[in-house]
Amino acid sequence: MANDQEKEAAARASLRFVKDGQVVGLGTGSTAAHFIHLLGEQVKKGLRIRGIPTSERSREQAASLGIPLTTLDECQEIDVTVDGADEVDPQLRLIKGGGGALLREKIVASATKQLVIVADASKRVPVLGKFPLPVEVIKFAQALVAKRIETLGAKVELRRDASGSPYLTDENNYILDCHFGKIRGADGLANKLSDMPGVVEHGLFIGMASVVLVAHGSEIVELRR
Repeated sequence: MANDQEKEAAARASLRFVKDGQVVGLGTGSTAAHFIHLLGEQVKKGLRIRGIPTSERSREQAASLGIPLTTLDECQEIDVTVDGADEVDPQLRLIKGGGGALLREKIVASATKQLVIVADASKRVPVLGKFPLPVEVIKFAQALVAKRIETLGAKVELRRDASGSPYLTDENNYILDCHFGKIRGADGLANKLSDMPGVVEHGLFIGMASVVLVAHGSEIVELRR
């Protein structure tokens, strides 16, 4: 329960980064869901924004709350995006993708002037890697890519849904959850993964976060690069 209260506190603190008239990226995951809920309340009070969701889940939640939505087809520049993270290190490098939306999340982040990350205290780590790194792959290449990632020192598992079938992303791809342990060379690993044929995207978000808001109990710690 305390964890959930921290998520909501961080999400609430992020509202000050959203201004009237902006295009707003809507993240995915439990903390981002708090933000979307709170944003919906502000829209009901008269805040005029247009949202670009990073997943079908976030789109459905935003639509149910009456948040006006747009797309990257209509708007290629986003003023601010609020999203969560699975891990944040002291350089504000992130692991994302635990919720399965890393591809759309990274595309939206790349089009965003200001990426605001909201997180509870458990997400803050000295070194990335305790959380398995998600890598989105096309189905055709999943076994080959898994083998190649294993040569980099990871234990690799194909993500599965509750029924035991391979988990499918919104883009109909698979996700490999890669257990590296402590990732000492995150920048180099990101480049190696990006260069692998069959990899659609990976969950290392490097040099993308503008601000990270971490809730420690009722206190909000603001981290900047």
